[in-house]
Amino acid sequence: MIQTLDLRGRTLSTADLLALVPRSASDVGSAVDAVATLIADVRERGSAALVEQAERFDRVRPPHVRVPLDALREAEAALDPAVREALVEAIDRVRRGTAAQVPPQSTTEIAPGARIVQRWQPVDRVGLYVPGGKAVYPSSVVMNVVAAQVAGVPSIALASPPQAEFGGAVHPTILGAAHLLGVDEVYAMGGAGAIGALAYGVPDLELEPVQVITGPGNLFVATAKRAVKGVVGIDSEAGPTEILIVADATANADLVVADLISQAEHDELAGAVLVTDAPELAAAVAERLPAAIAATRHRERVEIAIDGPQSALVLVDDLAQAARFSNAYAPEHLEVHVADPHALLPSLTSAGAIFVGESTPVSLGDYIAGSNHVLPTGGQARFAAGLGAYSFLRPQQIVEYDRAALREVAERVSVLSGAEALPAHGEAVMARFRDGAG
Repeated sequence: MIQTLDLRGRTLSTADLLALVPRSASDVGSAVDAVATLIADVRERGSAALVEQAERFDRVRPPHVRVPLDALREAEAALDPAVREALVEAIDRVRRGTAAQVPPQSTTEIAPGARIVQRWQPVDRVGLYVPGGKAVYPSSVVMNVVAAQVAGVPSIALASPPQAEFGGAVHPTILGAAHLLGVDEVYAMGGAGAIGALAYGVPDLELEPVQVITGPGNLFVATAKRAVKGVVGIDSEAGPTEILIVADATANADLVVADLISQAEHDELAGAVLVTDAPELAAAVAERLPAAIAATRHRERVEIAIDGPQSALVLVDDLAQAARFSNAYAPEHLEVHVADPHALLPSLTSAGAIFVGESTPVSLGDYIAGSNHVLPTGGQARFAAGLGAYSFLRPQQIVEYDRAALREVAERVSVLSGAEALPAHGEAVMARFRDGAG
């Protein structure tokens, strides 16, 4: 039975709320040593280590670590027509939704003859991770690849675990989606080893190192991304999925139940949280959950997730307290089921993505809303953003002063450099105005 947290009548600080939010017991730090060993093995032995790790963790030996181009073409040709049509529509919507994330180049005239150009430069090469495990995620191919392409990244490598069901090949739907998007560099490798391979490269596979790694994964993938951060950029340490629903008495209990279950079916560690100021809604949800769980395909994992410490029904005094709790939790997915959601939105500041109203379920965002579903989990939305074109862009300032503009500020540079006991800084400027200079 899902737990209930009753916060009514309590004055809670931010620290109190942070201590109360329900979380799973998974800890990225617990896998650090194992992940370091796996990455070091890949750096030392290359593809041989990747194959051995596939046999150990995926229980299959991939026939090829780098997927042959013919296999990609065949996988696209074999896509179910309905799946292909849905993927094409998702690609179009995500591409349009992502376009707004690329800022235009701008020029600021600081003074006559002095200007700064602000540009957003894509990285040269990225590694995109698409998980395997309990489900197949062509939608994650779309989310990762489209964001990188819209940013203008010229070189894309994609990694996904080999599948025992397909003789050690990457899932054919993953391959088909990749080729549909024009990606022809795909590797059958998963887990921490795949992240290490992308970060450091694998010479015997002619796999060149990437600059940014994005994509969700399990505990080992999240830990590996933490381990290589600094060698490469990462999006976030995305872990088990989570949904938080803020709802009032106008919410439909059946829809709340359906949406909680929709995310709980991902994983036993998935978090499903309802925050409401309506005790009658919480009671109705608690009453209807068991039957709805029993009727769903993945009932065993859903039941474990719903009954786990990471899931809860949270009772609050009002929607203001609900917003404060939600901001402390900082959910990956936040749904708003209240009478006037737009009045509450300004108070909801920390979430990976926000889904407004009962006609906008998280499932829509998982596939075809046009938003990106690779989002920060575990409270990281308090300081991190979801995946977007900006994940692959570096803001750069280009500074250009002419001689007159430099002369105007030369003395001030000299004064400030002297104040910092760095006189050579000032001398570098003043040298340009000595006799014969220029």
